[in-house]
Amino acid sequence: MKTRLLRADERGAVEEAAAALERGEVVAFPTDTVYGLAAGHGNIEKLFVAKGRPKEKRIPILLSDASNLEASAIVTPVARALAARFWPGPLTLVLSAPRRGSLAFRVPANDVARQLIAASGGGLPVTSANLSGRPDATTAEEVLAQLDGRIALVLDGGPTPGGIPSTIVDCTANGVRILREGAIPVHDIDRVIVQSSFKGAA
Repeated sequence: MKTRLLRADERGAVEEAAAALERGEVVAFPTDTVYGLAAGHGNIEKLFVAKGRPKEKRIPILLSDASNLEASAIVTPVARALAARFWPGPLTLVLSAPRRGSLAFRVPANDVARQLIAASGGGLPVTSANLSGRPDATTAEEVLAQLDGRIALVLDGGPTPGGIPSTIVDCTANGVRILREGAIPVHDIDRVIVQSSFKGAA
């Protein structure tokens, strides 16, 4: 099976990619960092197969809008404040999810990504669109160089910026833990946490 390349600015392209996901296919698309690889919630195993990714690694969920978070996880006041300040953008929140332990969530600052996610129900499991252990792909051509024939479709939205990964903040327990400092500095995260705490005490 040869992977199809579809320009994101073509009429109906996003809807066609969403239909492919609905059929159980795997689709690559641009995000605000690198190209991502998505499957429908019932087909997450296909992401591991396409990438050759170890199955013990969890797949984060990308959302089209922060309002979709409440239906998927237990959102603490601090998590809500962080999402309001930094989404869409390079912040990943780890939250408790009913019957699923904990999950990581992010709203990407990329219009094509959010349109596709919205057309697919508001949330998608997404990982980077590259073979496990290989460099991240920042263009559709780089996706094809690694994954041609392993996925159904690449939605070409032009080059992505690559660069620094998202900052990851764990909001699952009492208190907050910064698991990785990335594009958002720790002092900016701390400022929102302090402000949120003052509001909660008021």
